[in-house]
Amino acid sequence: MNASDTICAIATPPGEGGIGILRLSGDKALDIASLVFADTARRPVRDYLTHTLHHGELCAPDGRRIDDVLLAVMKAPRSYTGDDVVEFHCHGGPLILRLGLEALLQSGARLAEPGEFTKRAFLSGRLDLAQAEAVMDLITARTEAGLRVALEQLRGALSEELGRLRDGLVRLLVEVEAGIDFSDEDITFISAQGLTSGVMAARDRIAQLIRTAEDGRILREGVTVALVGRPNVGKSSLMNALAKADRAIVTAIPGTTRDVLEELVNVRGVPVRLLDTAGLRETLDVVEREGVRRSHDALARAELVLAVLDGSEPFCEEDRRLLESAKGKATVVVVNKSDQPTGLDLRTLPGITEKTRLVHTSAMTGAGLDDLRDAIRDAVLTQGLESREGLFITHLRHRGALERAETALDQVLRSIECGMAAECVAADLRGAVNALGEIIGATTTDDILARIFKEFCIGK
Repeated sequence: MNASDTICAIATPPGEGGIGILRLSGDKALDIASLVFADTARRPVRDYLTHTLHHGELCAPDGRRIDDVLLAVMKAPRSYTGDDVVEFHCHGGPLILRLGLEALLQSGARLAEPGEFTKRAFLSGRLDLAQAEAVMDLITARTEAGLRVALEQLRGALSEELGRLRDGLVRLLVEVEAGIDFSDEDITFISAQGLTSGVMAARDRIAQLIRTAEDGRILREGVTVALVGRPNVGKSSLMNALAKADRAIVTAIPGTTRDVLEELVNVRGVPVRLLDTAGLRETLDVVEREGVRRSHDALARAELVLAVLDGSEPFCEEDRRLLESAKGKATVVVVNKSDQPTGLDLRTLPGITEKTRLVHTSAMTGAGLDDLRDAIRDAVLTQGLESREGLFITHLRHRGALERAETALDQVLRSIECGMAAECVAADLRGAVNALGEIIGATTTDDILARIFKEFCIGK
């Protein structure tokens, strides 16, 4: 990516729509726009005031009219990228957008790389690196909770917190290095007790943030939940009820479900990839046997298992094998068909204690479904959606950097306790400072930037 190039891209999703947007950014954006846009006054786009909207025609370089458009002008530095930015708001037809994009390319722009607009916003200081990553999280958010977390990061809440932590450690590092510089004069700039107190406060706060990482990952990426059980216990009915749609075929015939069905649902703010599986039983049917094999695969990869039992029938050997297979997994035991006479004695269930997550439901009447949603949320989230600090760590990259900072600070404390040389303390403090800097982009590499921005869509 050459930062001096003027870049362009279609900024709206593929397909037909009411509006389609072409985005243009760079030093020559205003001049290139003048070559393809004409209003009634025939004024150059460079003469327009910033943050204004103009009606006119989008034309090819040879003068062919492409579309009636609105032109938005945002001059540097008050734009998303920090450069001059022009947007053409066209009618949202794929042909119109393709011809408009070709006109911009023929006039001197080049096609933007994935995430290049946001990368320029980072390089110009409009966003830090954590905020830039939050842009993509905002676009891909699947629930309101995930959207709220992404918005907080885009607004800079995480960056401000990490910036305060990093600044505090930098001040400690300055004190330690000043002591090294004046060691011959026997001047103490910070006591061992003061240094220990400052480092422990930073380490504890970093540990708190690390503890939100698993919940943050789930809110960003979702969690895989498998409905498993023997045939006709109501797995498909429960899936339809949770999805609020007739996603799975439901009949009274055992073995109706032959494959693993998948549906993305919002459960109390958590994106859940719900897997409805074939009933687990011994069978001679070749197709059903393959379905059972896939059910076991789904159970193995699920992060949470909903072990569904038929509350109207006694506990049986197939139920026992199911609970045995789910051992070691986060599990909610779902006793379905609560609308029918009770036939299941909970005392016969192995391993059931007061701490077991157990929910009674009726997929037919909807009874207990709210309790099931609560149980799913509580089983996968450790902190709850409203963390006390209001912050979540949502990226593996952030978590890794925080863990490196925590390790470095632990080493600082050990060095202080053992009376190690101040140079050793300073080196570990600097490691913690650099690790935190990686998250917000204060210290980073081209390789890290390339990995981050390649995940973006073209046009963002």
